[in-house]
Amino acid sequence: MPVLMSSPNLDVRDVARLARIELTDAEAETFQAQLGSVLQYVEQLGKLDLAGVEPTAHANPVFNVFREDEAKPGLDRKAVLANAPHAANNLVVVTKVIE
Repeated sequence: MPVLMSSPNLDVRDVARLARIELTDAEAETFQAQLGSVLQYVEQLGKLDLAGVEPTAHANPVFNVFREDEAKPGLDRKAVLANAPHAANNLVVVTKVIE
């Protein structure tokens, strides 16, 4: 298992600089303390005996919930064009959008 860096060795200001985030002194102090708490918790998790526990990506089993891919009849062209605001040459005419 990799060795985690403890909070004093992981400087919040350095991480903020890499992320291009400006921190006030108060924010840096608060986040450094919070980071220390998170790392202490991760160290506790690292002490758990996980022998025989297989790694998983999800806590619950995930199954393919998609229906079978079956060809079905499409919409009737005349009905679609009858409902279109504008139609020409058997096509739906839409307004050009350029941003």
